[in-house]
Amino acid sequence: MTTAIPEDWGLEPLGTLCSRPQYGLTETASRAPIGPRFLRITDIQDGDVNWESVPFCRCSQADLERHRVERGDLLFARIGATTGKTFLVRECPEDAVFASYLIRLRPHSIHERYLYYFCQSQAYWDNVNASKDERLKGGVNTNLLTQIQVPVPPKAEQVAIAGLLELIETAARCEFRIVRKLGDLKSGAMAKLFREGLRGEPVRQLNLSEVPESWRLAPLSEVAEIQTGVAKGRQFENTDAVEVPYLRVANVQDGHLDLSEMKTLEIRRAELERYTLHDGDVVLTEGGDFDKLGRGFIWRSELPLCIHQNHVFAVRTDRTVLLPEFFAYLAQSPYGKAYFLQVAHKTTNLACINSNKLKAFPIVFPGLEEQEQVVKILDTIDQTLQLHQTRRVALECLFQSLLQQLMTGTIRVNDLNHAEVSHA
Repeated sequence: MTTAIPEDWGLEPLGTLCSRPQYGLTETASRAPIGPRFLRITDIQDGDVNWESVPFCRCSQADLERHRVERGDLLFARIGATTGKTFLVRECPEDAVFASYLIRLRPHSIHERYLYYFCQSQAYWDNVNASKDERLKGGVNTNLLTQIQVPVPPKAEQVAIAGLLELIETAARCEFRIVRKLGDLKSGAMAKLFREGLRGEPVRQLNLSEVPESWRLAPLSEVAEIQTGVAKGRQFENTDAVEVPYLRVANVQDGHLDLSEMKTLEIRRAELERYTLHDGDVVLTEGGDFDKLGRGFIWRSELPLCIHQNHVFAVRTDRTVLLPEFFAYLAQSPYGKAYFLQVAHKTTNLACINSNKLKAFPIVFPGLEEQEQVVKILDTIDQTLQLHQTRRVALECLFQSLLQQLMTGTIRVNDLNHAEVSHA
């Protein structure tokens, strides 16, 4: 495919910039330490490898030397859902080989980190997708890879581009790890708080879990109203219909709402009051993957008027006895998830609950003062988590934007440096 590049850049086939590509070793993975580590496509997650979890394989000395993984190797997934994805080996054990569904290239006439980042660019993916052959079932082979055209800046610029992108990518990965750890902290805190409370009191055993002895137990229907949503696809004739935003399952995530894309739905004007969300409503999904069942959080009147579809429940708590924030966290907690899974209608990969099951949810809760304290603790974790999540997303967007522009020369690294100096 034709790529527009600066006049002082070259354009070379990938095959001329690397040593001859090589397919990996065909062997059977083993958890027993019977030979070298055996790196497979599935061991490469989020651009990284946890070598301690990589299995082993039987391997002759000749195969070990031929397929040994070394720093600077560029590994390509040649088939499957991740076809075309690349991994740059920055560190590895002394004895490790790569599996047959990977292709190895060793750069020699181009900076390896620059080439790695090029293999994440749109230009690279355009080439991969255009080269795929139906005979390969969506896979790629060495011939296709070696023909991909790579823009080649001067060596110093390659190094500078790779350094800048690596800096941003490293920061984004750091934020990702923080988000993951904060998520684990939140889950652990919810499990402890809803099992033990804050006062060190004795516990009692319920069907789902241990809970503080003094906490009240009641079905959700006694302390909240459960509002079902409107069905899509209804036809209106000669009625006073209005078009309003509505909350879909896609908008309702575990612990937050994603309102980046809101769609609209026609509804009778007379039905608005029946289906409108109120400030403080806890919105929960009726189904999905097992780990996403009953996901949701609190509607904070982000829009002046919004309704919800029939696959999303709105729970309106009696705030004189149950804070919506406390219930929202209880629904997210291991206690809440255990109930939803216990009563859900399950198929092979999906589960769902109905309004009767939700009304019967056995809510455990203390007095309002202790509820407020529990909510304050979990809100603090949530706010910190959302801060790092926002940073992660911003860094990933910056990385993608700069990646495309730097790899086409639309922006030059020197221009960025000059702009920073001028700004300073």
